[in-house]
Amino acid sequence: QVQLVESGGGLVQAGGSLRLSCAASGRTLSSYTMAWFRQAPGKERQFVAAIRWNSGLISYGDSVKGRFTIYRDSAKNTVYLQMNSLKPEDTAVYYCAADTTVYNTFSSGEYDYWGQGTQVTVSS
Repeated sequence: QVQLVESGGGLVQAGGSLRLSCAASGRTLSSYTMAWFRQAPGKERQFVAAIRWNSGLISYGDSVKGRFTIYRDSAKNTVYLQMNSLKPEDTAVYYCAADTTVYNTFSSGEYDYWGQGTQVTVSS
């Protein structure tokens, strides 16, 4: 079992940047897919980005392509989400997720392990 702890959320003006961190413990991540999802009030959980730890294969949701970057630090067992050019519509609780057998990285149902979430608020 893996435990996930997110950090780095906060309040930022539109056009600004934030970096989220997801620190994992309990397992080495070599066989895991790590992902970020977000959920705004009254909306469904939305895929943001994912990285397959072993291969480094990365995927992004359409709404964040070109603005967000997901990357990992194997020495720290941590995955990051660098968010640039933030928009008010990026406001949400951001969740880190992980699992070993993930066929569809875009689907939240593929992930069994979740962090507690971190709030990101982008003001206009």
